[in-house]
Order: sequence, then C-alpha cells, then structure tokens
Amino acid sequence: MRAFPLVGGPVELRGALDLEETQAGVMPRRLPAWTKEQYQDPSVHGPTVMPSGVRLVFRTDARALEFEVLTSTGQLDTDPRPRPTGMLELLVDGAHAGRRQAPLGNVMRMASPGTAQRLVPGTPGTVRFDGLPTGMKNVELWLPQQTPTELVALRADGEVLAPLPDGRRRWVHHGSSISHCLEADGPTGTWPVVAASLGGVEVINLSQAGNDMLDPYVARTIRDMPADLISLKVGINIVALATFRLRTFGPAVHGFLDTIREGHPDTPLLLMSPVSCPALDATPGPTAIGPDGKITALGDPADVARGALSLKVVRDELARIVAARRARDPHLHYLDGRTLLGPGEVDDLADGLHPTAAAYHRMGTRFAAHAFADDGPFR
Repeated sequence: MRAFPLVGGPVELRGALDLEETQAGVMPRRLPAWTKEQYQDPSVHGPTVMPSGVRLVFRTDARALEFEVLTSTGQLDTDPRPRPTGMLELLVDGAHAGRRQAPLGNVMRMASPGTAQRLVPGTPGTVRFDGLPTGMKNVELWLPQQTPTELVALRADGEVLAPLPDGRRRWVHHGSSISHCLEADGPTGTWPVVAASLGGVEVINLSQAGNDMLDPYVARTIRDMPADLISLKVGINIVALATFRLRTFGPAVHGFLDTIREGHPDTPLLLMSPVSCPALDATPGPTAIGPDGKITALGDPADVARGALSLKVVRDELARIVAARRARDPHLHYLDGRTLLGPGEVDDLADGLHPTAAAYHRMGTRFAAHAFADDGPFR
C-alpha cells in the first residue's frame, strides 16, 4: 500500500470550508476559520467540525483503500459506553461500495450534558475497503455526519489522481440539527444528501445542530462562496431557545437575506419553515426534555399575543416575508417545512423533535420532488 497526501495532493475535500491542523492530521471545518472569533458559545464549535456532507473525492485504479482517522465522541459518566461514532461510506462511480463503522478514538467524558469535558485520549484507527472494481474510477469517502473526524492518512494499492471537474450545480443549504441529521443511518442518508442525489446536484451542508440562529457570520459565509442554489431552513432553534421575539425576528430574517443577496442577487433561494413539532407548534419555548425523553415547551401560549414565537408564528412570518420581497426578488421562494414531514407523521419524531433515519430519507425524496421538479424553484 502506498500513502498519498490528504492536503496539497490529488485528493479533493468537498463539503468543508476550512481545515484545522491537529497533532494527528487535519480536521475539516464546515465554517471558515475567521468565524471562530465571532461566537463565544463553545456549543457552536462542535457542530462546525461534525462533518455532515464532507467527503474525500479522487480517482483511483486501486482495488483496496485504507483510511486512517481519529474520531472524537462523547460519553456521560452514567453511560456504559461512548456514543456511536457513526459510519464511513464509500461511493464508487456514484454507487455505494461499502460502509464501515468509524473507529473509536478520543472520548470526551462529562458528568451530564453541558458540564465540563474530560478528554480520554484515543489513537487513530484504520478502515479498509477491499474488492473495488478494476480500472480507473471515481471515489468518494463520506465522513460520519455526527462525529468530529481528523484525517490522518490515505493508502491505496494503486494510483490516486485528482478528480475530474464536477460540472453539477452547487447547492448550499443551512439549517438546524434537522438538516445536520445526526440521527441519519449514515452520511449519505441525511436528507440534503438524499435530495442532492435525486436532483443531480452537489450539496454543501452548512447546517449546525442547535445553532441555526440567523448568525450574521453564516450569512456572510454564504454570500462569499460559490452557489448555484441556496436554501435556508429557519425557525426551530430560534423557537426552542426563545432567542427572538416577533419584533426582532422579522428584521433578522430580512438582514440575513439581504447579506446573501449581496453576493447572490439572482441565485434561486428557497426559504423553508420548520417541520412539524407538536410541542412547539402553538407554544413558545424555551424547551426541556420531559420524563418520557421527549421535548416539552416551557413557554406560555398566552405570551404569543405579546410577541413570543411559536412555530405557527414563524411559519406565518416567513411566508409573509417572502411574499413581501418577491416583487423585487422573483428568485426567492417559500416552502412550508410540513411538506417534508407533517402533523400526521409525528410518530417519526422519536424525541418529539428529531426525525428517524427512515423519515430523513423520506424528507430528502420529498424535497427533491418539490425543488427539482420542472416547475420547482431549483428547476
């Protein structure tokens, strides 16, 4: 087996906007490094290095490939084992060619969620894919969407060459954990990847679990990156954490859109509201986890009349904003998130909030049927 460089060589890293050098190798980041100084909450950093949609792309005539990685996962002191590390998936010429459990590496121990973390150091592990087809082929290695993964080494028993130009349209999506898709059955099972495959486009998923907050640095990131299609799924984190009132929510949405339009004045842009979530549809946040393990809303429904946000209010406001802007922005579109997962499917929300793996596949199929249809916003 011959080693090939992961940086500065033939391998292309797609879905990441930056790389952090580490002692073991390099860590992909889904937001540029300059954004780090603009958020203080450490909860923001974690999702940016969870590589949802990040993949290594190259051509090779190898019959066997080895990838050495160092993962980092969490473990509560009360749990018998660390959280699952997720899957590495290999695609050859666009077809699935294997999936492997990501090796256990570093473990971050904590007494309870949100408390101080204690590092239990691990070592890099290797996954191997054998029996690949003969001849030169296009290869994509997709990293686990929920687990920070440092890239250490790539080895092959053949030649590794740079990929050919992609040629597909680039779709940039930003959303919450329901677009980050930690619960998906693998990195190609997230709904944006399912939709992108059906739509014949390349997706860049900038979704940040727990942190879809209309942050200006995200808008500037999207403004400054190449994009042929853009979608924004807005509202669930804002309601769940009660971070806006109606007075401030509307201007923040307008400002986010205005910033993106500075760089993409005519790009098709789809603004999406949240999927169904019974706990928050009519009741404002903040939220907590109830005794049954499901999300519950702590806000007062009567406070909606005074400007508190429920999901119903958010959906109405997003629809109003799109309708108001379309006279001067005909490439702006609205999609009610319940089109992807509606009130009759809430049994697919295991914790009352996050869809199951099967539901994510269904959401991707429905998004593609809407967005990429002949009369759809991404046609």
